[in-house]
Amino acid sequence: MAADEERFRVYHAAVAGRPPRATLLRALAAFEAENCVGFAVDLGAGEGRDAVALLQRGWAVLAIDSDAAALARLRGRAEIPPGARLVTLHGSFVDAAWPAADLVNASFALPLCPPERFAELWARLRASLLPGGRFAGQLYGPRDSWAARPGLTVHKSDAAHALLAGWTVEMFEEEETDAVTPRGEAKHWHIFHVVARAAV
Repeated sequence: MAADEERFRVYHAAVAGRPPRATLLRALAAFEAENCVGFAVDLGAGEGRDAVALLQRGWAVLAIDSDAAALARLRGRAEIPPGARLVTLHGSFVDAAWPAADLVNASFALPLCPPERFAELWARLRASLLPGGRFAGQLYGPRDSWAARPGLTVHKSDAAHALLAGWTVEMFEEEETDAVTPRGEAKHWHIFHVVARAAV
């Protein structure tokens, strides 16, 4: 556990100040087209690269992360506008409970859920979305170089699509590339970038 916490601390420090994820921006553009500003849950929020973007657009945000130091940095970020509605929750998003939301954002977080807990987590996520609400986030594919790591959940393309049954899929982009992680490690990425809208 201590090793995991240290790894997340290093990761959050490395990505500090980076812009919000494209999946979140895609979901926000769809909400803006509907003149909708609401309540978002940010799973694995870290130091707030996505939460800050939500707060700046008038959203209320519940940010959940297991790294207390990252959440402290989020609360102290100067870019957060006065009067912003931010609540932070220190703990694992796998175990956390959250209220009904217009948006559940999980940028690169869901693959960190252990496989034996994923179905339960996904059912809770789906149930928490209000009618017309959206999910934005990533899933890992089987050719990702981390796919065999213990405790990591991966999905084949058809399984990833099956998770979205009954929703309107607004973005489903498969990415496969060789790059370097924020911690400086060479990695082969196999990712599904997803934005999906729950039934109204």
